[in-house]
This record gives sequence, structure tokens and C-alpha cells, in this order.
Amino acid sequence: MLSESAYPASATQWLKAALLYALLCVAVMTSAVSVIYVSHQNRQVFAAYQALLGQRDELKVEWGRLLLEESSLAAHSRVEQIAINKLGMQVPEIKRVILVRP
Repeated sequence: MLSESAYPASATQWLKAALLYALLCVAVMTSAVSVIYVSHQNRQVFAAYQALLGQRDELKVEWGRLLLEESSLAAHSRVEQIAINKLGMQVPEIKRVILVRP
């Protein structure tokens, strides 16, 4: 059995013990709710992070396609064909080429 010293002797001591118990219960409940809230926030942030990683991967693939398209559109032979066919340009004769030296 518990000794008598474990129980408060007066009404004020009972009140203090009850108040301390209530305060500890509130602190524990506040801590539990805080843990739940932070866990929920963590899940939301992680889900957003995963979505951004997926978007980053899609953008990397698109960037690779755009680089490939740029290199094919800027190929020397393609530019030369467009200059000849659409713009009517032609390679000048050797005697008409003037070299400018710095």
C-alpha cells in the first residue's frame, strides 16, 4: 500500500495537485496535437516535393528534345538549303570574294 505521505494532507494541496494534473494533461494533449499537425504538414510538403521532382524530370526531357531540335534546325546544310531555295542566295564566284583583313 501507499504511505500516507503520498497523498496531499490539506484541501489546498489537493487543489494544487489537481491543478498540476490538469496542467500536465493540457500540456500532453497540446504536444500530441502538435505532433499530429507537424506530421500532416510534413506529408503535404513531401507530396509537393515529389510532384516538383516529377515536373523537373519532365522539363529535363523537354529540354533535351528542344536541344536536339535546335541542333537539327541550325545544321549548316539546312541553313544553306533554305538560303538557296527560299531566299534565292547563291555562293559567290571566287573572283567576286573580297577578303578584309583586320
